Amino acid sequence: MLQTSDLLRISFRQVVRQHKRYLGVLLSIALGTAGFIIILTMGEEVKSNLNRDLDLLGGATIIKAFFEEGVTDASRMTRPEWFHDRTVDAVSQIPGVNGTTLLTLAAGKTSQGNREVELPMFGVDENFWDVMGITATQGELFGKEAQEKRHRVVVLGELAAQRVFDRIDVVGERVMLNMALYHVVGTLDPGNQIDRARWAYVPLDTLRARMFNLLPRRLYVRCNTWDDVPLVAAALPEVIKSQQKADTLTVEVAWEPLKHIKRIVWWVEMFVYFSIVATLGLGGFGIWNGMMTAVKSRTREIGLKKAMGAEDWDIMVQFLSESICLSLTAGILGVGLGYGGVQVAANILNTSPPLDLFYAYAGASIAFALVLGIGAGFYPSLSASRMDVVAAIRYE
Repeated sequence: MLQTSDLLRISFRQVVRQHKRYLGVLLSIALGTAGFIIILTMGEEVKSNLNRDLDLLGGATIIKAFFEEGVTDASRMTRPEWFHDRTVDAVSQIPGVNGTTLLTLAAGKTSQGNREVELPMFGVDENFWDVMGITATQGELFGKEAQEKRHRVVVLGELAAQRVFDRIDVVGERVMLNMALYHVVGTLDPGNQIDRARWAYVPLDTLRARMFNLLPRRLYVRCNTWDDVPLVAAALPEVIKSQQKADTLTVEVAWEPLKHIKRIVWWVEMFVYFSIVATLGLGGFGIWNGMMTAVKSRTREIGLKKAMGAEDWDIMVQFLSESICLSLTAGILGVGLGYGGVQVAANILNTSPPLDLFYAYAGASIAFALVLGIGAGFYPSLSASRMDVVAAIRYE
């Protein structure tokens, strides 16, 4: 019986010698393995990036909490409820919460020539842009410093800029809002939410400093993924009520868009996984078919080996070893392609590749390739080992 090292060397050399026959099988298994590694390694990162694109998701991962005004006679006689800083901090600690933002709305007016233009003003904190998935088309979006120092800066929606200045390239201009002069630092991209383009956005503390009765009565909470939305929505009322009075609290979740998105993603995932399984299945069938062909073409060789004293087990192990070498070669090639795919995907998503996941799934892929080689090559190997010596030698 051959040594294991010699057996593997001979088997691998046989695979190389017959590479043209096995090329389709190698590519099929390699591509299926690479797809398996890329999808599982980058799956959570892709989902996270999809959840950050809130315009694409229609705000499905955003939960809106607000206090209604004057819903009862008693509430009209008491001071309106509003979100306290400690409440926002407590909400931020809920598992699954990615970010929170406070905002409030005030009526705004400015002048354009001889006419007065109404311009709704949103007082927002520095987290608003990330939570809502808003980017600047020109200039910049104000941050924490403007909020803390109560700078008189404003970000205009493009439609608001058009109404006030009759153009959208307005960065650096000054605009009078409610008798206060603001510096325009940027314009924003409204995405699919066209109403955002009609508003002016100023730092929340700046707006509250000028309008003392203006209270932050709206809290937007963004979840890490759509899977976190039900859990966060269930926990949110209790957390808020544990920190402050919240008799008129209302929590809104976009359940229908969320269900629609999850349904679409589920079908896409099923299609991708089915494609990978089908590819690997075709690869396994290719190994089986290739090994059956090899057994048939080497029938006389099998007969001669048996005549020279080779046992059935020796013949079976030889062909099974060739099947395993073929499958493992394809698996290793797939791991290499998968590594390249993970690096490309990470670069596109502007993130670091999770190499710990890659190594885990690469190991699983090699193990699967080993099982696939054994499973696909077992029957052809068994058939070769059971050949009759005389019939095999006489085979033409």
